[in-house]
Amino acid sequence: MPLRFLTAGESHGPSLTAILDGMPAGLPITTEIINKELARRQQGYGSGGRMKIEKDTVQILGGVMSGETTGAPIALLVQNDDHVKWKNKPIEPMTAPRPGHADLTGAVKYGYKDLRPALERASARETTMRVAVGAVCKHFLNQFGIIVGGYVSSIGEVQANFEDMPYEKRFKLAEESDVRCPVQLSAQKMRDEIEKTIHGKNTLGGIIEIVALNLPVGLGSFVQWDKRLEAKLAMAVMSVQAIKGVEVGDAFENAKRIGTQAHDPMNLNDSNIHRATNRAGGTEGGISNGQPILIRAAMKPIATTLLPQPTVDLASQTDSPTKYERSDFCPVPRAVPILEAMVAFVLADALLEKLGGDSMNEIKPRFESLRKATLDDLPMDNVSHIFWE
Repeated sequence: MPLRFLTAGESHGPSLTAILDGMPAGLPITTEIINKELARRQQGYGSGGRMKIEKDTVQILGGVMSGETTGAPIALLVQNDDHVKWKNKPIEPMTAPRPGHADLTGAVKYGYKDLRPALERASARETTMRVAVGAVCKHFLNQFGIIVGGYVSSIGEVQANFEDMPYEKRFKLAEESDVRCPVQLSAQKMRDEIEKTIHGKNTLGGIIEIVALNLPVGLGSFVQWDKRLEAKLAMAVMSVQAIKGVEVGDAFENAKRIGTQAHDPMNLNDSNIHRATNRAGGTEGGISNGQPILIRAAMKPIATTLLPQPTVDLASQTDSPTKYERSDFCPVPRAVPILEAMVAFVLADALLEKLGGDSMNEIKPRFESLRKATLDDLPMDNVSHIFWE
């Protein structure tokens, strides 16, 4: 695994940090590139009051000199503006775990005497640094023409119909929508659904689609279980808070189809192997096949609701309602850049694993020489072989 990253920090602590290790030398990078992605994470109808307080901007503390990566670990930091309201102040005990959150499981696992440490680290505030790391990875992929984008396909019961809208148009129109849905009529219905949920003091989930374009054939492998590209992508997407389901391509629809209707037939277009469909979602046998990578992620309604839920107060040892902690009503639109970041990290790692090299000058020529799904790159000897003696 050429790339790896760690994040640290609490939701209301002084700051959030990340270290990205394995990025090659010679990649031009600026705080503006990262801040643009951080700003996207803060936008979305249905977000809570925290986003009115924080104005996330990154500091690059290491691994970048003269505007380029050096090959050393990249250290990133984002200050928590809200921390001043918490510093040196007594915080009311938190003893009633919220159903669906890490409050109870965290306390059991780590032996906390108050539930707040679980909340502080399990909070999706941590994804600020995932987006910062993902911004670097997206910028790296862009050097090879690879684009990672996303959009909302459903919120609650409202489902958008994209018909044959090109992916890049979906990305563009999604950024013009405060619910990140490219279909205007559906976007308005989603807003109405969110508004109704806010008035009902509740929360709402949805489905997000993340797409990667212009990937080469050959990322990932079938030789070991943990090298399969879709497995790595599923793990990365499922690691995001409140994501409870992942689909690659038409996985769940394919489960209802017979075999001849579930796959992507091939035909020759000049000397290129062409497919008219992408039911597989861009991978076959754990390897990218050159088609768009398509991932759908199901995000549950988050656990923190204004409307109290039944729970148990661990201090009084009695049944009790939950207490409200400031949160989003519908985080689905804001989750799009977070999932893009995680997908970009996995794909950047897979590309570096494929190409090797310590600098962009080494890597770029190797990318240009990669085999493609063409007859010229697939010579067959067409003779019988004795494979085992």
